[in-house]
Amino acid sequence: MGWEKTRERVRVARSDLAAAIPVNAAQLPAAWLLWWIWTSSQDQYGTGYIGALGIACLLVFAPLLLPFLGLLLSAVLTLPAIVLARPALRRFGGPEWAWRVIGAAATALGWGAVTTALFGRPFVTAASVLTALGLLPARGIAYVRTRPWSVWGVWWRSALACAGLFALTLGGGLAASAAGLIPQYEPPELTRAQLTGVWRGDDGAELRLTPDGRAAARRLPTEPTDDDWSAPDYKDYVVCAGSGTWKPDPGTDDTDRAGILLHLDTDCGLDTRWSVSGTESAPQLYVLFGDPDAGTLRTLDRAGD
Repeated sequence: MGWEKTRERVRVARSDLAAAIPVNAAQLPAAWLLWWIWTSSQDQYGTGYIGALGIACLLVFAPLLLPFLGLLLSAVLTLPAIVLARPALRRFGGPEWAWRVIGAAATALGWGAVTTALFGRPFVTAASVLTALGLLPARGIAYVRTRPWSVWGVWWRSALACAGLFALTLGGGLAASAAGLIPQYEPPELTRAQLTGVWRGDDGAELRLTPDGRAAARRLPTEPTDDDWSAPDYKDYVVCAGSGTWKPDPGTDDTDRAGILLHLDTDCGLDTRWSVSGTESAPQLYVLFGDPDAGTLRTLDRAGD
């Protein structure tokens, strides 16, 4: 008897997973577009936007990738939510979709914690995004599972839903941009006093700027002396230490924002221009080393007083 119950639960779980894959696949292009709209309002650090080329690539390759991505998302997000929801449904009753939503939120919290621990992403942001991705499958699985559709019937309906969600998201994004609801990023305007102080980055990088124009660097990425990108041993930057001088650089036009020009009194590297990024409350300095289309981005954050 227990074996029969186990087999039935496995059968139902497989049925739910098969229904979740096209549902998840249908929402992924719209989710990607929402992410792209959000990133367009953030600082691109001089790398530009993927724009229409990125959308065109998405439309070309999406039909090939979506089934596999839908399977991946279903396996790591939807299936655990189903496993969590079923015992609660049997014990407490109520709408099945509601327990699926709760299961999806619990699963998202778990993966959000993993994402924060491994990649340093903000927990609230990661958990919120994953929860949002779990909502449509939580509501749509039961609907798809109870329909007498063939495999091709499920997938062409998934394709229609995918196109509709994508068009709706694109239209909403364009309307929001035209209405000014999605502001474009503007770097902060920092005074000389705001630029002075200690700036720190990854791998122990540190830059100290004093009001009198002196600078001290430790493990700081700097422009290399060799600018031949095609050389086999070329490095985007070199790591330097020492003292030197700095001065504010107001920039020349919209593509060359304000920043600082740093000179180190050593034989290590060349003068390096650091541009301003971040916000007034959390400013940054950054350099995009090497090829502007495929270079290495390094940032420095203002250290607390």
